[in-house]
Order: sequence, then C-alpha cells, then structure tokens
Amino acid sequence: MKHLILPFIFIASPAFSEESEDLGTLNPDEMTWQKFVQDAENGDTGMVVCSMGYALTKSGDHDAARTLFQNCAEDGYTAAMTWMSQLDNNGLGGDYDPDAAAEWDRRAAELGDPVGKFNYGINLMRGHGVAQDEALGRQFVDDAADAGLPIAQRLAGADYDLDEVTPDADNWKYAPLF
Repeated sequence: MKHLILPFIFIASPAFSEESEDLGTLNPDEMTWQKFVQDAENGDTGMVVCSMGYALTKSGDHDAARTLFQNCAEDGYTAAMTWMSQLDNNGLGGDYDPDAAAEWDRRAAELGDPVGKFNYGINLMRGHGVAQDEALGRQFVDDAADAGLPIAQRLAGADYDLDEVTPDADNWKYAPLF
C-alpha cells in the first residue's frame, strides 16, 4: 500500500502547485531590510519599520534609510524627523540641506520631542538653517534639559558653549557664510 501512495503524490503534485499560484506569495520575506523598505514605500510606518532606518543608516545605506525615515517622519514619528535632520545636515542619501535639517528639528520640537528641541535650539543659536536667535535657542535647549535630555543639561551647564557638545572638526560647517 505504501508503494501505491508515493506515485499518487508525484502525480498529484502539479495540481497542488497550481493551487498555490492562486494563493499569492506563500513564503514572503518578512525580516529583511528590503521588506521594511518595501513596506515603507507602501505606506506602512509602524514602529518596527521606522526603527529599521537606524540600522540602515548605521550600515551606510542612507538611501534606504531616507526612504524609511521620510515616510515615518511624514506620519508623525518624531525620532524619524530628527534622523531626517541628521541625514539632511550631513548630505547622507541626498544633498546637504541645513534648511531642511532645521525644519525637521523644528517639527520634532513642536511635537514635544526633547532631541528635536535640543537640535532646533542649537540651530537657532548658530543660525544654521534658520535665522539666528540665541535667546530662543537657549529656551529650546532648556526645554530639552528640563525633559531630562543629558546632552541638553550638559550644554546648559556649560553656559551654552556650543564647543561643549560639538566637535571642533565641525566648526567649518557652522561658520557664517558672509
């Protein structure tokens, strides 16, 4: 009897494979970065999808990270906004654009994100990507410090000396253009 079943399985297997074509993709990628980018491109911006942008940018794939962060930021994820700022401020996966970077920080700050407040405060203090307003910048840094952000507390404790939190190798970037 066992010998009769085996040929029947081989004969019937094409019928089984035809049925699977009607079911779509039976074993889709689920945990690959390509799948997360595809999900973001299709409008899925859940927490897991958005968090993959960090791994992508740290691995050097700034284009894919930008795709994830852009969609997540547009859906209101403030951490993605601050990452978009970082990408724009450093020309990663796109052009160097301090105005766009400052705008992402402003949006995150307005939604209450401490990192967004800190970054936007520094942008204001420097006049980088936004009109310089040192007093308003300090207010944003103080708000971030009050929210418990250690680097904001460190900057406020250093009497807002930006050299305390910015490597001197970046001074060229923040120098006045006039």
